[in-house]
Amino acid sequence: MASNQNQRARSATGNVLRVGGRKVRSAAIYARISSDVSGEKLGVARQLEDCRKLAEERGWHVGDEYVDNDISAYSGKPRPEYLRMLADLESGARDAVIVYNLDRLHRIPSELEDFISLCDRVGMHEVATVTADIDLGNDDGLFMARIFAAFAAKESGRKSARGKRKARQSAEAGLPHGPNRPFGYEDDKVTIRDSEAEIIRQLVNRLIAGESMRSLTTWLNSTDTPTVLGAARWRTTTVKSVICSARIAGLRTHNGEIVGPGIWEPIITVEQREQVLARFAERARSGRRAPRTYLLSGLLRCGRCDTPLMSSTKHKSPDKKVRRYICFNGPDRGGCGRLTVVAEPVEDLLRDSAFIRLDSDELRQAWEGRVKANPDLAQLNQEIEEDTRALTELAELYAARPRRITAAEWMAARDPIEARIRDARRAIAHVADSTGLSDLIGKGEILREQWPDLLIDRRQAIIKATLRYATIAPGTPGARSLDINRVQPLWRE
Repeated sequence: MASNQNQRARSATGNVLRVGGRKVRSAAIYARISSDVSGEKLGVARQLEDCRKLAEERGWHVGDEYVDNDISAYSGKPRPEYLRMLADLESGARDAVIVYNLDRLHRIPSELEDFISLCDRVGMHEVATVTADIDLGNDDGLFMARIFAAFAAKESGRKSARGKRKARQSAEAGLPHGPNRPFGYEDDKVTIRDSEAEIIRQLVNRLIAGESMRSLTTWLNSTDTPTVLGAARWRTTTVKSVICSARIAGLRTHNGEIVGPGIWEPIITVEQREQVLARFAERARSGRRAPRTYLLSGLLRCGRCDTPLMSSTKHKSPDKKVRRYICFNGPDRGGCGRLTVVAEPVEDLLRDSAFIRLDSDELRQAWEGRVKANPDLAQLNQEIEEDTRALTELAELYAARPRRITAAEWMAARDPIEARIRDARRAIAHVADSTGLSDLIGKGEILREQWPDLLIDRRQAIIKATLRYATIAPGTPGARSLDINRVQPLWRE
């Protein structure tokens, strides 16, 4: 122990740990600042400048600099550059670390312990700091480092508690918060902007009267009113966040809880806001989603504008409804709104086409070509063929008269072979494509017979394994049946 400690030497300035006099090949400089309000990175710039100077004094070559700006070491959030530095230390690309102070590296004791373990594991003991005389290479140095880490964690905890208390006090005082101007108010977040406030009142009144969010968002977009962030078009989710906000009723929230009135004037009354929330709650209770009935959801595109078609049900009478795929042009859709196709005929057409394609020589040959062209797939396919022959040989030995092997021997040999075949087929599907197409080729007629008993999720998986998507061309007005030329599928190969 003493001899090892004698091998270590510290520099006269700063802190440096050296083991066996080994020369540093490539040092890492790490810098971090937990809060950068200005965004100018001046704090880390000063750290880097001092660390570079220390490296020059030691004669250490700096391999790379790792900077985490505006990231706390106490919050527990990932520090990308710190993790990158650890990976480089682990790989041996860096064999020393320079940091302004130990609390730039760690403010959580457990993180320090992980760092020490890594250093011991890879034999990296060259650590230098600008401000402290801490030698991580001996027991006293480790003890002091742990004390500093514990103290830094305590200070960070106190700072966090003070920040949370300050935020709570601001909320209880009704002061405005948030980085952006709220819709309906000026930049001071207190003065009402009359033009936007009138829009909010109209939205609230129309919602309470029973109008849908989609209709309200369409209307708002027609007014050419931009969002707070300057977006030209509103989405239903954005509109909902505005009209459900406690702020527009003059209320201040903190962590999702209303803590009292704000210092700004309300745009709507508290009673109106309660009516808005009650309306959404009512819709949530009564809006249970019907069982999925659309086979081609996400697989059809509009032949006019290439927008994905959406499923929709049209009620012709209380006891009769028609399932359709429609190109919507609403606020959250962006389509042209000029194309509709009845669901059942197009679903039947593409389902039957999928069955035929699965049994076609064209698909089988294309698949075999992919297998042969891919060395990994070819090897897996060869293993399957060999194991299949082995299963045949086993069956013949068991079926021979007299029997060459017992039932127990046959099962003991069969099970691992079948397991290998299953694993190889899964591997082929994973390497070639993730749709499971390899397990369906040649089974079209079998699937046709099974289809009535399959759940909708399984049916969709089969279609998605064979079809990338299908474009639906415009139809002839007044046509009573589906023109198959309207359906232009793009199949998987």
